[in-house]
Amino acid sequence: MKNIDLEKLKYPIGKFTDPENYSAEYILNRIQEIESFPQRLKSETIHLTDEQLDTPYRPDGWTVRQVIHHCAESHMNCYIRIKWALTENNPVIKAYDEVLWSDLPDGLKMPIQPTLTLIEGLHYRLGYILRNLSESDLEKSFIHPENNSENKIKQIIGTYAWHGNHHLAHITTLKKYKNWK
Repeated sequence: MKNIDLEKLKYPIGKFTDPENYSAEYILNRIQEIESFPQRLKSETIHLTDEQLDTPYRPDGWTVRQVIHHCAESHMNCYIRIKWALTENNPVIKAYDEVLWSDLPDGLKMPIQPTLTLIEGLHYRLGYILRNLSESDLEKSFIHPENNSENKIKQIIGTYAWHGNHHLAHITTLKKYKNWK
């Protein structure tokens, strides 16, 4: 990947930015992106060989396989955090070390099909709960202990829609660069 800007490889769609307004249209569009993520991810990855899956998307970056497993783990945490925010008053959530998780045997070597199936079910549930939130539910929040920041559910919807698109772009950018079909 010579002559490619490392920052562009890290953030192929740019970093997440909060919108000026969390309008109903913005929320609905982000929910649709979350719901469509499993199929978009599967269509880009299911046919890849083990060699391709074990290719890093950038120098010193995760492999495609690790990115897929990371998405499942991250989005499971998202789902649980939303449930906590809906059922507790501004709870402090548990953080996890995504880098250490990605270096465990399941992240490094496990086939992707079980994870793609997990993501499909998980995103169905995410979409279902998100589509049934009230205006007041969107304002509910949790505290992230790493920076003591308050995270509202409406912000999490935008962040995780971006997160899926961000990692999918890692894969599609690599595929384009490598001329993989």
